[in-house]
Amino acid sequence: MDVWLGAETGLLKGVSVSRKQAVNFSSSGGAIRLSREQEVRALCWGGAGETEVLVGQADGIVRTFSTEKGAFTASRRCGEAGEGCFSGLLALGPALATCTEKGAVRVWKEDGDEAVTEVRAGGHVSRMRQSPVDPHRVATGGKENPLKIWDLENPDKPVFSAKNLRDTYLDLRQPHWVRDMAFLPESDKVVTCTSYHQVHIFDPSSPRRRPVLEAVFGEYPLTALSLPADGLTVAVANTQGQMALLDLRKGMVRGVLKGATGSVRALQCHPSLPLIASCSLDRFLRIHSLQDRKLQHKVYLKSRLNCLLFSSSDPNTEAPPLKVKEEEEEEDEVWDAMEYVHERGGVHEEEEVNEEDRSVDKEDESVQEDEVQEEDRSVDKEEVQDVAVKTKRKTEAKDQKKRKKRKKGQD
Repeated sequence: MDVWLGAETGLLKGVSVSRKQAVNFSSSGGAIRLSREQEVRALCWGGAGETEVLVGQADGIVRTFSTEKGAFTASRRCGEAGEGCFSGLLALGPALATCTEKGAVRVWKEDGDEAVTEVRAGGHVSRMRQSPVDPHRVATGGKENPLKIWDLENPDKPVFSAKNLRDTYLDLRQPHWVRDMAFLPESDKVVTCTSYHQVHIFDPSSPRRRPVLEAVFGEYPLTALSLPADGLTVAVANTQGQMALLDLRKGMVRGVLKGATGSVRALQCHPSLPLIASCSLDRFLRIHSLQDRKLQHKVYLKSRLNCLLFSSSDPNTEAPPLKVKEEEEEEDEVWDAMEYVHERGGVHEEEEVNEEDRSVDKEDESVQEDEVQEEDRSVDKEEVQDVAVKTKRKTEAKDQKKRKKRKKGQD
Protein backbone atom coordinates (compact mmCIF):
# COMPACT_ATOMS: atom_id res chain seq x y z
CA MET A 1 0.00 0.00 0.00
CA ASP A 2 1.15 3.54 -0.78
CA VAL A 3 -0.91 5.50 1.76
CA TRP A 4 -2.46 4.52 5.09
CA LEU A 5 -5.31 6.60 6.51
CA GLY A 6 -7.33 6.68 9.72
CA ALA A 7 -11.07 7.40 9.63
CA GLU A 8 -13.60 8.72 12.12
CA THR A 9 -15.48 5.42 11.88
CA GLY A 10 -12.55 3.49 13.39
CA LEU A 11 -11.31 1.97 10.13
CA LEU A 12 -7.73 1.82 8.94
CA LYS A 13 -7.70 2.32 5.18
CA GLY A 14 -4.90 1.23 2.87
CA VAL A 15 -4.71 2.73 -0.61
CA SER A 16 -2.64 1.42 -3.50
CA VAL A 17 -2.47 4.25 -6.01
CA SER A 18 -0.85 2.16 -8.75
CA ARG A 19 -3.58 -0.51 -8.60
CA LYS A 20 -6.33 2.02 -7.80
CA GLN A 21 -7.38 -0.13 -4.85
CA ALA A 22 -8.59 0.80 -1.36
CA VAL A 23 -8.96 -1.75 1.45
CA ASN A 24 -10.62 -1.32 4.86
CA PHE A 25 -9.16 -2.96 7.96
CA SER A 26 -11.05 -3.20 11.23
CA SER A 27 -9.80 -4.15 14.67
CA SER A 28 -13.07 -5.93 15.48
CA GLY A 29 -12.17 -9.13 13.64
CA GLY A 30 -13.58 -10.65 10.46
CA ALA A 31 -16.76 -8.56 10.26
CA ILE A 32 -16.19 -4.84 9.81
CA ARG A 33 -17.91 -2.86 12.56
CA LEU A 34 -18.02 0.91 12.63
CA SER A 35 -17.65 2.66 15.98
CA ARG A 36 -16.93 6.28 16.84
CA GLU A 37 -15.39 5.11 20.11
CA GLN A 38 -12.59 3.52 18.06
CA GLU A 39 -12.02 6.62 15.94
CA VAL A 40 -8.46 6.68 14.60
CA ARG A 41 -6.75 9.89 15.72
CA ALA A 42 -3.04 9.19 15.19
CA LEU A 43 -0.83 7.03 12.96
CA CYS A 44 2.90 6.35 12.89
CA TRP A 45 5.33 3.72 11.65
CA GLY A 46 6.27 1.04 14.14
CA GLY A 47 9.82 0.78 12.80
CA ALA A 48 12.24 1.83 10.08
CA GLY A 49 11.16 -0.95 7.71
CA GLU A 50 7.55 0.30 7.47
CA THR A 51 6.33 -3.21 8.26
CA GLU A 52 4.12 -2.06 11.14
CA VAL A 53 1.65 0.77 11.58
CA LEU A 54 0.76 2.00 15.06
CA VAL A 55 -2.89 3.09 15.27
CA GLY A 56 -4.01 5.39 18.10
CA GLN A 57 -7.74 5.26 18.84
CA ALA A 58 -10.02 7.69 20.64
CA ASP A 59 -10.64 5.20 23.47
CA GLY A 60 -6.96 5.23 24.48
CA ILE A 61 -5.96 1.94 22.83
CA VAL A 62 -2.95 1.67 20.51
CA ARG A 63 -3.09 -1.20 18.03
CA THR A 64 -0.28 -2.65 15.94
CA PHE A 65 -1.06 -3.42 12.31
CA SER A 66 1.24 -5.63 10.23
CA THR A 67 1.51 -4.44 6.63
CA GLU A 68 2.95 -7.82 5.62
CA LYS A 69 0.16 -9.93 7.13
CA GLY A 70 -2.60 -7.40 6.50
CA ALA A 71 -4.00 -7.80 10.02
CA PHE A 72 -3.87 -6.32 13.51
CA THR A 73 -1.37 -8.28 15.58
CA ALA A 74 -1.37 -6.59 19.02
CA SER A 75 -3.08 -3.94 21.13
CA ARG A 76 -2.37 -2.17 24.40
CA ARG A 77 -4.01 0.51 26.51
CA CYS A 78 -1.99 3.73 26.66
CA GLY A 79 -4.50 6.10 28.20
CA GLU A 80 -8.01 6.59 29.43
CA ALA A 81 -10.93 7.98 27.46
CA GLY A 82 -11.33 10.82 29.96
CA GLU A 83 -7.86 12.16 29.13
CA GLY A 84 -8.90 13.13 25.64
CA CYS A 85 -7.92 11.73 22.27
CA PHE A 86 -4.38 11.19 21.09
CA SER A 87 -2.73 14.30 19.68
CA GLY A 88 0.56 12.54 19.02
CA LEU A 89 1.94 9.02 18.62
CA LEU A 90 5.52 7.99 17.85
CA ALA A 91 7.90 5.06 18.14
CA LEU A 92 11.13 5.20 20.15
CA GLY A 93 12.75 1.98 19.03
CA PRO A 94 10.94 -0.79 20.92
CA ALA A 95 9.27 1.81 23.16
CA LEU A 96 6.25 3.98 22.42
CA ALA A 97 5.45 7.63 23.19
CA THR A 98 1.94 9.05 23.33
CA CYS A 99 0.43 12.48 23.95
CA THR A 100 -3.18 13.26 24.83
CA GLU A 101 -5.19 16.44 24.36
CA LYS A 102 -4.88 17.19 28.08
CA GLY A 103 -1.09 17.31 27.78
CA ALA A 104 -0.05 13.93 29.22
CA VAL A 105 3.13 12.87 27.37
CA ARG A 106 4.06 9.30 28.30
CA VAL A 107 6.72 6.79 27.30
CA TRP A 108 5.75 3.10 27.36
CA LYS A 109 8.10 0.15 27.26
CA GLU A 110 7.44 -2.66 24.82
CA ASP A 111 5.94 -5.09 27.35
CA GLY A 112 5.08 -2.73 30.19
CA ASP A 113 1.60 -1.77 31.30
CA GLU A 114 2.72 1.39 33.10
CA ALA A 115 4.43 4.47 31.68
CA VAL A 116 8.13 4.80 32.54
CA THR A 117 8.16 8.54 31.79
CA GLU A 118 5.40 11.11 32.11
CA VAL A 119 5.50 14.80 31.20
CA ARG A 120 2.79 17.41 31.72
CA ALA A 121 2.90 19.66 28.66
CA GLY A 122 -0.10 21.83 29.58
CA GLY A 123 -3.71 21.66 28.51
CA HIS A 124 -5.36 21.68 25.09
CA VAL A 125 -2.41 20.13 23.24
CA SER A 126 -3.16 20.01 19.52
CA ARG A 127 -0.07 18.17 18.27
CA MET A 128 3.13 16.40 19.24
CA ARG A 129 5.93 15.93 16.69
CA GLN A 130 9.26 14.11 16.78
CA SER A 131 12.66 15.47 15.76
CA PRO A 132 14.28 13.58 12.86
CA VAL A 133 17.75 14.39 14.25
CA ASP A 134 17.14 13.32 17.86
CA PRO A 135 14.25 10.82 18.21
CA HIS A 136 13.93 11.52 21.97
CA ARG A 137 13.26 15.21 21.35
CA VAL A 138 9.62 16.15 20.75
CA ALA A 139 7.67 19.39 20.29
CA THR A 140 4.21 20.13 21.68
CA GLY A 141 1.77 23.03 21.37
CA GLY A 142 -1.90 23.87 21.49
CA LYS A 143 -4.58 26.39 22.38
CA GLU A 144 -3.05 29.06 24.64
CA ASN A 145 -0.21 26.58 25.02
CA PRO A 146 2.97 27.88 23.38
CA LEU A 147 5.50 25.75 21.55
CA LYS A 148 7.63 23.62 23.86
CA ILE A 149 10.50 21.28 23.03
CA TRP A 150 11.07 18.35 25.39
CA ASP A 151 13.87 15.85 25.88
CA LEU A 152 12.15 12.63 26.91
CA GLU A 153 15.35 11.34 28.49
CA ASN A 154 15.46 14.41 30.79
CA PRO A 155 11.80 15.42 31.13
CA ASP A 156 12.10 17.66 34.18
CA LYS A 157 11.64 20.86 32.20
CA PRO A 158 11.34 21.81 28.54
CA VAL A 159 14.46 22.41 26.51
CA PHE A 160 12.77 25.38 24.84
CA SER A 161 9.58 27.31 25.57
CA ALA A 162 8.44 29.93 23.08
CA LYS A 163 7.22 33.39 23.90
CA ASN A 164 4.06 34.86 22.51
CA LEU A 165 4.08 37.59 19.88
CA ARG A 166 4.43 41.18 21.00
CA ASP A 167 1.30 43.14 21.81
CA THR A 168 -0.39 45.09 19.07
CA TYR A 169 -0.01 48.84 18.61
CA LEU A 170 -3.14 49.16 20.76
CA ASP A 171 -1.36 47.24 23.55
CA LEU A 172 -3.70 44.30 23.08
CA ARG A 173 -2.44 40.82 23.76
CA GLN A 174 -2.30 38.56 20.72
CA PRO A 175 -3.87 35.12 21.24
CA HIS A 176 -1.96 32.06 20.09
CA TRP A 177 -3.09 28.58 19.15
CA VAL A 178 -0.50 26.18 17.72
CA ARG A 179 -2.23 23.60 15.48
CA ASP A 180 0.73 21.76 13.96
CA MET A 181 4.52 21.86 13.84
CA ALA A 182 7.52 20.19 12.24
CA PHE A 183 11.29 20.16 12.74
CA LEU A 184 13.34 21.47 9.84
CA PRO A 185 15.62 18.81 8.28
CA GLU A 186 19.03 18.54 9.97
CA SER A 187 18.22 21.44 12.26
CA ASP A 188 16.74 22.29 15.65
CA LYS A 189 14.46 24.94 14.14
CA VAL A 190 10.74 24.36 14.32
CA VAL A 191 8.05 25.69 11.99
CA THR A 192 4.50 26.01 13.31
CA CYS A 193 1.07 26.96 11.98
CA THR A 194 -1.67 28.55 14.06
CA SER A 195 -5.43 28.93 14.07
CA TYR A 196 -4.88 32.61 13.27
CA HIS A 197 -3.54 31.79 9.75
CA GLN A 198 0.08 32.40 10.80
CA VAL A 199 3.24 30.44 10.04
CA HIS A 200 6.16 30.89 12.47
CA ILE A 201 9.74 29.66 12.61
CA PHE A 202 11.37 29.29 16.02
CA ASP A 203 15.11 28.90 16.59
CA PRO A 204 15.99 27.44 20.01
CA SER A 205 19.60 28.60 19.65
CA SER A 206 18.52 32.23 19.24
CA PRO A 207 18.52 34.47 22.35
CA ARG A 208 15.02 35.54 21.33
CA ARG A 209 12.29 33.07 22.15
CA ARG A 210 9.90 34.72 19.74
CA PRO A 211 9.54 33.72 16.06
CA VAL A 212 12.47 34.57 13.79
CA LEU A 213 10.13 34.51 10.76
CA GLU A 214 6.42 35.13 10.42
CA ALA A 215 4.21 34.57 7.38
CA VAL A 216 0.46 34.74 6.82
CA PHE A 217 -1.71 32.64 4.50
CA GLY A 218 -5.40 33.21 3.86
CA GLU A 219 -7.98 34.29 6.40
CA TYR A 220 -8.99 30.96 7.94
CA PRO A 221 -7.43 28.77 10.66
CA LEU A 222 -4.53 26.62 9.53
CA THR A 223 -4.91 22.97 10.48
CA ALA A 224 -1.89 21.06 9.14
CA LEU A 225 1.58 21.48 7.67
CA SER A 226 4.32 19.33 6.18
CA LEU A 227 7.89 19.91 5.02
CA PRO A 228 9.24 18.69 1.67
CA ALA A 229 12.62 16.99 1.52
CA ASP A 230 14.47 20.19 0.48
CA GLY A 231 13.43 22.04 3.64
CA LEU A 232 13.11 25.35 1.78
CA THR A 233 9.32 25.41 1.61
CA VAL A 234 6.42 24.36 3.80
CA ALA A 235 2.99 23.12 2.75
CA VAL A 236 0.06 24.38 4.84
CA ALA A 237 -3.70 23.84 4.73
CA ASN A 238 -6.71 25.42 6.43
CA THR A 239 -10.29 24.70 7.40
CA GLN A 240 -11.64 25.73 3.98
CA GLY A 241 -9.62 23.18 2.00
CA GLN A 242 -7.08 25.73 0.78
CA MET A 243 -3.51 24.43 0.47
CA ALA A 244 -0.39 26.40 -0.40
CA LEU A 245 3.40 26.26 -0.53
CA LEU A 246 5.25 28.98 1.40
CA ASP A 247 8.88 29.98 1.00
CA LEU A 248 10.62 29.71 4.37
CA ARG A 249 13.35 32.18 3.36
CA LYS A 250 11.09 35.08 2.38
CA GLY A 251 7.75 34.10 3.87
CA MET A 252 5.99 34.44 0.52
CA VAL A 253 3.40 32.15 -1.07
CA ARG A 254 4.98 30.22 -3.95
CA GLY A 255 1.81 28.54 -5.19
CA VAL A 256 -1.47 26.90 -4.23
CA LEU A 257 -2.67 23.30 -4.46
CA LYS A 258 -6.25 23.15 -5.71
CA GLY A 259 -8.93 20.49 -5.41
CA ALA A 260 -9.87 20.08 -1.74
CA THR A 261 -13.33 21.21 -0.62
CA GLY A 262 -13.40 20.24 3.07
CA SER A 263 -11.31 21.04 6.11
CA VAL A 264 -7.88 19.45 5.64
CA ARG A 265 -6.98 17.23 8.59
CA ALA A 266 -3.53 15.96 7.57
CA LEU A 267 -0.70 16.69 5.15
CA GLN A 268 2.42 14.64 4.49
CA CYS A 269 5.14 15.01 1.88
CA HIS A 270 6.79 11.98 0.34
CA PRO A 271 10.19 11.25 1.91
CA SER A 272 12.08 11.38 -1.40
CA LEU A 273 9.71 12.24 -4.27
CA PRO A 274 8.15 15.66 -5.04
CA LEU A 275 4.68 14.51 -3.96
CA ILE A 276 2.34 15.50 -1.15
CA ALA A 277 -0.69 13.62 0.17
CA SER A 278 -3.64 15.24 1.92
CA CYS A 279 -6.89 14.06 3.47
CA SER A 280 -9.88 16.11 4.54
CA LEU A 281 -13.46 15.97 5.69
CA ASP A 282 -14.69 15.66 2.09
CA ARG A 283 -13.60 11.98 2.29
CA PHE A 284 -11.00 12.24 -0.47
CA LEU A 285 -7.34 11.33 -0.54
CA ARG A 286 -5.44 13.63 -2.88
CA ILE A 287 -1.86 13.45 -4.10
CA HIS A 288 -0.37 16.57 -5.68
CA SER A 289 2.92 17.17 -7.42
CA LEU A 290 5.16 19.72 -5.72
CA GLN A 291 6.81 20.63 -9.03
CA ASP A 292 3.84 21.76 -11.13
CA ARG A 293 1.31 21.67 -8.22
CA LYS A 294 -1.13 19.60 -10.29
CA LEU A 295 -3.41 16.92 -8.88
CA GLN A 296 -1.94 13.49 -9.66
CA HIS A 297 -4.34 11.12 -7.90
CA LYS A 298 -7.73 11.38 -6.21
CA VAL A 299 -9.43 8.56 -4.30
CA TYR A 300 -12.85 8.63 -2.61
CA LEU A 301 -12.80 6.66 0.68
CA LYS A 302 -16.41 7.00 1.96
CA SER A 303 -15.44 8.13 5.50
CA ARG A 304 -14.23 11.36 7.03
CA LEU A 305 -10.45 11.11 7.41
CA ASN A 306 -8.29 12.27 10.32
CA CYS A 307 -4.69 11.26 9.64
CA LEU A 308 -2.44 9.62 7.08
CA LEU A 309 0.93 7.97 6.49
CA PHE A 310 2.79 8.25 3.18
CA SER A 311 5.05 5.25 2.54
CA SER A 312 8.53 5.67 1.05
CA SER A 313 7.68 3.57 -2.03
CA ASP A 314 6.92 5.13 -5.38
CA PRO A 315 3.11 5.28 -5.74
CA ASN A 316 3.38 5.18 -9.55
CA THR A 317 5.05 1.74 -9.62
CA GLU A 318 3.22 -1.55 -9.35
CA ALA A 319 3.35 -2.87 -5.79
CA PRO A 320 3.04 -6.53 -4.73
CA PRO A 321 -0.46 -7.52 -3.64
CA LEU A 322 -1.23 -7.38 0.06
CA LYS A 323 -1.50 -10.71 1.84
CA VAL A 324 -4.96 -11.65 3.02
CA LYS A 325 -5.78 -12.80 6.52
CA GLU A 326 -6.37 -16.49 7.23
CA GLU A 327 -9.99 -15.78 8.20
CA GLU A 328 -10.66 -14.24 4.83
CA GLU A 329 -9.01 -17.21 3.11
CA GLU A 330 -11.33 -19.57 5.01
CA GLU A 331 -14.31 -17.48 3.94
CA ASP A 332 -13.13 -17.72 0.33
CA GLU A 333 -12.99 -21.51 0.65
CA VAL A 334 -16.56 -21.57 1.96
CA TRP A 335 -17.76 -19.44 -0.94
CA ASP A 336 -15.92 -21.71 -3.39
CA ALA A 337 -17.69 -24.72 -1.88
CA MET A 338 -21.03 -22.97 -2.27
CA GLU A 339 -20.30 -22.36 -5.92
CA TYR A 340 -19.45 -26.07 -6.37
CA VAL A 341 -22.78 -27.11 -4.80
CA HIS A 342 -24.57 -24.72 -7.12
CA GLU A 343 -22.82 -26.29 -10.11
CA ARG A 344 -23.85 -29.81 -9.03
CA GLY A 345 -27.49 -28.78 -8.78
CA GLY A 346 -27.32 -26.98 -12.07
CA VAL A 347 -27.95 -30.20 -14.10
CA HIS A 348 -31.34 -30.79 -12.54
CA GLU A 349 -32.20 -27.17 -12.98
CA GLU A 350 -31.37 -27.37 -16.69
CA GLU A 351 -33.57 -30.48 -17.12
CA GLU A 352 -36.47 -28.76 -15.37
CA VAL A 353 -35.99 -25.72 -17.52
CA ASN A 354 -35.95 -27.84 -20.70
CA GLU A 355 -39.18 -29.60 -19.67
CA GLU A 356 -40.79 -26.26 -18.97
CA ASP A 357 -39.66 -25.00 -22.36
CA ARG A 358 -41.13 -28.06 -24.08
CA SER A 359 -44.49 -27.67 -22.33
CA VAL A 360 -44.51 -24.01 -23.18
CA ASP A 361 -43.80 -24.83 -26.84
CA LYS A 362 -46.70 -27.31 -26.91
CA GLU A 363 -49.03 -24.76 -25.38
CA ASP A 364 -47.88 -22.20 -27.92
CA GLU A 365 -48.54 -24.63 -30.80
CA SER A 366 -52.06 -25.44 -29.56
CA VAL A 367 -52.80 -21.79 -29.03
CA GLN A 368 -51.57 -20.99 -32.52
CA GLU A 369 -53.77 -23.73 -34.06
CA ASP A 370 -56.84 -22.42 -32.22
CA GLU A 371 -56.08 -18.92 -33.36
CA VAL A 372 -55.70 -20.08 -36.99
CA GLN A 373 -59.00 -21.92 -36.87
CA GLU A 374 -60.75 -18.92 -35.41
CA GLU A 375 -59.23 -16.73 -38.10
CA ASP A 376 -60.43 -19.12 -40.84
CA ARG A 377 -63.94 -19.09 -39.40
CA SER A 378 -63.98 -15.33 -39.25
CA VAL A 379 -62.74 -15.17 -42.85
CA ASP A 380 -65.54 -17.51 -44.02
CA LYS A 381 -68.15 -15.41 -42.25
CA GLU A 382 -66.79 -12.28 -43.88
CA GLU A 383 -66.90 -13.89 -47.35
CA VAL A 384 -70.54 -14.98 -46.87
CA GLN A 385 -71.47 -11.50 -45.77
CA ASP A 386 -69.78 -10.01 -48.85
CA VAL A 387 -71.68 -12.35 -51.20
CA ALA A 388 -75.00 -11.48 -49.56
CA VAL A 389 -74.31 -7.79 -49.93
CA LYS A 390 -73.45 -8.19 -53.61
CA THR A 391 -76.65 -10.14 -54.34
CA LYS A 392 -78.72 -7.53 -52.57
CA ARG A 393 -77.14 -4.81 -54.68
CA LYS A 394 -77.84 -6.75 -57.90
CA THR A 395 -81.50 -7.34 -57.03
CA GLU A 396 -81.94 -3.69 -56.09
CA ALA A 397 -80.45 -2.63 -59.43
CA LYS A 398 -82.79 -4.97 -61.35
CA ASP A 399 -85.79 -3.65 -59.46
CA GLN A 400 -84.83 -0.06 -60.31
CA LYS A 401 -84.57 -0.92 -64.04
CA LYS A 402 -88.00 -2.57 -63.99
CA ARG A 403 -89.53 0.49 -62.31
CA LYS A 404 -88.00 2.82 -64.91
CA LYS A 405 -89.44 0.69 -67.77
CA ARG A 406 -92.88 0.71 -66.18
CA LYS A 407 -92.82 4.50 -65.88
CA LYS A 408 -91.84 4.88 -69.56
CA GLY A 409 -94.68 2.53 -70.64
CA GLN A 410 -97.23 4.48 -68.67
CA ASP A 411 -96.03 7.76 -70.19
